[in-house]
Amino acid sequence: MRSKSSQNAVNIINFITFLVIVIGSAALFIVLSAFAGLRTFSLSFSNTFDPDLKASPSIGKHFTISADEESALANIEGLANYSKELEERAYLTYKEKSTIAYIKGVDENYRAVTGVDSTLIFGNWGSDVYNGVIGIGIYNLLGVPMNNRTAMEVLVPKPGEGSFSQQGLNAKPYDDLALVVSGVYAVEESLDKKYVFAQLPIVQELLQKDSTEVSGINFKLMEKASADDVRSAIKEVLGDKVSVLTRREQNTSLYRMLNTENLATYLIFTLVLIIALFNVVGAIIMMILDKQQNSKTLYSLGTTIKELRRIYFIQGILVTSFGGLIGVLIGTLLIGSQLAFGWLKITPTLAYPVEFNIINILIVIGTIVVLGFISSKIASSRINEKLIST
Repeated sequence: MRSKSSQNAVNIINFITFLVIVIGSAALFIVLSAFAGLRTFSLSFSNTFDPDLKASPSIGKHFTISADEESALANIEGLANYSKELEERAYLTYKEKSTIAYIKGVDENYRAVTGVDSTLIFGNWGSDVYNGVIGIGIYNLLGVPMNNRTAMEVLVPKPGEGSFSQQGLNAKPYDDLALVVSGVYAVEESLDKKYVFAQLPIVQELLQKDSTEVSGINFKLMEKASADDVRSAIKEVLGDKVSVLTRREQNTSLYRMLNTENLATYLIFTLVLIIALFNVVGAIIMMILDKQQNSKTLYSLGTTIKELRRIYFIQGILVTSFGGLIGVLIGTLLIGSQLAFGWLKITPTLAYPVEFNIINILIVIGTIVVLGFISSKIASSRINEKLIST
């Protein structure tokens, strides 16, 4: 593998082949590491609002929870805390500006169950019952000032059946709530325009629900607790009126999209590697032709065709394997430097997210070895008695 050929063209072809394998394997590892970083970065947004487990109504939009059920939930082993919420679509208006969002009523445990506290960029959760926290997207759309003198109006349709005429011409078809903005959160664009947080009792009053009616219960697990065991215990307490979902199940479409993109990225770069490894086939065939006289001598000394093929097959495996290892090493150094120094930036303050995973190293090396095996097998099969006897 180290010795040079007497033909300069063969040396150039071998060098280019080795270089292509190094670059291809390094590129595949870097792309997989970058995508893993983006995946973690993307999921961190949803993980801020999504609890470890969440109970949602099996039928309809709401369900009731009694005091006995709350006591039973508090005694579940492995459950650190839980929080009730009530969520509904609402029309927000301030002066002449308006938008559609979700009003989410949460209890005092919500901030302990989720990581929403870390998303506040200014302000706080407020001490008054009529204080609310909105996303930066809503804040920019409506231009609501943060003070105690002006309030944002939250409008929701009145529940019930019948036409407006049956309710009376002067009756309002909606209930309204005046909220004073005390804080603003920022996560990512879609979530920043989605929620208005308020205290659970006033949202229950706004939606004409009693204190036992909620649209969901969020659960935080203790460290090392089994999610399956805790989920089973929750189902025993709340019964069939709820569906208990893990964090992954709460975002099935997001996880499916990320997995599909990851697979597509891997397949595209594997296709590039397949094209690149055609060079290995060409390089080995050129080597076979260059060493034809040596092969003939070995054959005359008693070496079989099968053994000659094995020589060139091992040659191809060594070239691809060493090229893959060097490429992964180069890729590891680049990813490590990005993790350490953040030299590639998305914004002036945010480094491009990457993630170093052993599994990505195994995937790249495995891919290179498999493709190298196939290409070496194809090239070495060119040796036959006719070629040797020529």
